[in-house]
Amino acid sequence: MAGCEIVLVIGGARSGKSAVAESYASNLANKVVYIATAGVQDEEMARRVKLHRERRPENWSTVEEKQCLGAALTKLQPGSVVLVDCLTIWITNWLLDQTVEELSAEAKETRIMQEAANFIQAAQDNKLKLIMVSNEVGYGLVPDNELGRLFRDISGRVNQYVAAVADKVFLVISGIPLEIKSLALHNAFQEGI
Repeated sequence: MAGCEIVLVIGGARSGKSAVAESYASNLANKVVYIATAGVQDEEMARRVKLHRERRPENWSTVEEKQCLGAALTKLQPGSVVLVDCLTIWITNWLLDQTVEELSAEAKETRIMQEAANFIQAAQDNKLKLIMVSNEVGYGLVPDNELGRLFRDISGRVNQYVAAVADKVFLVISGIPLEIKSLALHNAFQEGI
């Protein structure tokens, strides 16, 4: 059985990252497990979810999981191709969960980073082909409130962690994916060059 493959597809809002991730997953397998992290709480989100559903092939299965990605991944058949869309909504779900709402900022970050490590470990243990979509939130303005800054900081740290363990990282700009991990200068520095 082939080993685990981890791919991160990252970009700004409406950059085309979901479509790129879906195309990548389709090239790996006909049957893909799509893990949706978004809840539908208003009409605007319902329209977005509907568009995503219509774009996916009918033979893909959908798992709705707002928080426990590690548990969801352990239930899948080993070697499955899985697309998680998206990590930043997943982070938001954790930040707004009542079980972590009263924790300190540091404890919230620790909890979310542990959950990220859990789902990466589950993917590795189950030898999944895991494609994850995430927003690059660090290019914008500094948020004007504590929760916004915490979201930005944790998103940046989760993205760095996932990118570090990923086999490939695609930055999507205007619908154009650029595989950046193989180009990264930090790889050369880590190898002592």
